[in-house]
Amino acid sequence: MTAPTIRIQHEAFDAGAEAQRLRAGRRDIGALVSFEGLCRDHDGDERGVSELELEHYPGMTEAAIAAMVDDAQRRWPLQAVTVIHRVGRLQPGDPIVLVIVASAHRRAAFDACAFLMDYLKTQAPLWKKQTSAAGAAWVDAREADDAALARWGVDSRNSGGV
Repeated sequence: MTAPTIRIQHEAFDAGAEAQRLRAGRRDIGALVSFEGLCRDHDGDERGVSELELEHYPGMTEAAIAAMVDDAQRRWPLQAVTVIHRVGRLQPGDPIVLVIVASAHRRAAFDACAFLMDYLKTQAPLWKKQTSAAGAAWVDAREADDAALARWGVDSRNSGGV
């Protein structure tokens, strides 16, 4: 596998351009699966969300994501991975996270992409504060996110995650 691309950034990303960059000059890739997460204007309780603020620990976050990618590579034959996560203040409609996985075969690419997103939601040292008409509050990992990670045989430590 080529070295993964892992970025934590304030700036928006272009998912299409990132996919083109990942596969540029490659003829060995048989499947490219991506997930782009967007900021919604409501939460699970249907409360209006006006802003999200994401925080992280520089260096620690990238290292944790790199370890997640290493775990995915041990589980599936991957050829390339890109993970981009934004931090700072985001508005509804803004892109938050991008995961792109390349493999020779579609099943490995689909599974690895889902695994990485499940891992990011509960294990990445990223924290989310949500602002609504009721005020601002930190968002905890949800039980559904822990259950999604458990399907891969990983126990959630709830050490972070958005």
